[in-house]
Amino acid sequence: MRELELTSPVTSGHVPVLIEEVIHALAPTDGAIMVDGTYGGGGYARAALAVANITLIGIDRDPEAMERAWAHAGKDPRLVPAPGRFGELEAIVHAAGRGDKVDGVMLDLGVSSFQIDEAGRGFSFMRDGPLDMRMEKKGPSAADAVNHLTEGELADIFHILGEEPAARRVARGIVYRRKIQKFQTTLELAECIERSLGGRRGKPTHPATRCFQALRMWVNDETGELVRSLAAAERVLKPGGRLVVVTFHSIEDRIVKLFLRARSGNEPGASRHLPGAPKGKTPTFEVLQRKAIEPGEAELEANPRSRSARLRWALRTEAPSWDAPPDEGFRLPGLKQLEGVA
Repeated sequence: MRELELTSPVTSGHVPVLIEEVIHALAPTDGAIMVDGTYGGGGYARAALAVANITLIGIDRDPEAMERAWAHAGKDPRLVPAPGRFGELEAIVHAAGRGDKVDGVMLDLGVSSFQIDEAGRGFSFMRDGPLDMRMEKKGPSAADAVNHLTEGELADIFHILGEEPAARRVARGIVYRRKIQKFQTTLELAECIERSLGGRRGKPTHPATRCFQALRMWVNDETGELVRSLAAAERVLKPGGRLVVVTFHSIEDRIVKLFLRARSGNEPGASRHLPGAPKGKTPTFEVLQRKAIEPGEAELEANPRSRSARLRWALRTEAPSWDAPPDEGFRLPGLKQLEGVA
């Protein structure tokens, strides 16, 4: 494997979080077939292609990310763009025609800088825009959620996915405000949340941060996608293949940690994050570094957005795959109510 040069033209522009650590864990070698389940801006894909002569299947559910992938593939035919969700990566790998097994799967969870920085996507309250947050630009939006879900359902979303201590108060404020006027923009929602929480009060982060993150995760069923992708990666990885996951949320990190703990034979029992995990199975993964890898001081200073990033990785064993864990508990109440709204 060639050394990764972060200053080379291949990786010019935005440098993804923990990129050196991700490529080290993925360990691309000539002739390998690998999957980037969250292509985004293509930073990890470009880095992997720069250090070894591999075939890389680039998956993303965001149409704009796929446009970047097709542009990249025009310059490097080793990249195989594959529109879709990373929870569907097993079917996507089979459809790509490069064989049914791969040597590596990498996932960079959360929202990309491209999505955050574009006001029209509605992912951030830093710039006013339509209250959207849909990665695929279809289905119920964040505006549909805050305008139609019950107070209890909104409180559940903010409490479970956002870990917001005042979730009920925020939900109550949203329901009260929407009786007067429906929410349409990101700033309208951010201002309502800020009022509900009594303002910033000297806090370094905006009071709406947790609730916006939770709403985005709910709109895109991100925890459900993660569970499905981990099980799919287990099925498509060759013995010795590598699973590499970067998370930005404590719930996502716990899901990955508990999945790898169970699959490596170190899980003492089932959990609410992986309900019904079978016991007595042969370990399907070997975890060589049990503690999550975090950004160093230099990266934190250069990129404050990396502060919550955690990297976990593991090697696939020769054991047969376990049954996929069920999705129950990951799609929160209220989804059925919104079906057909948008």
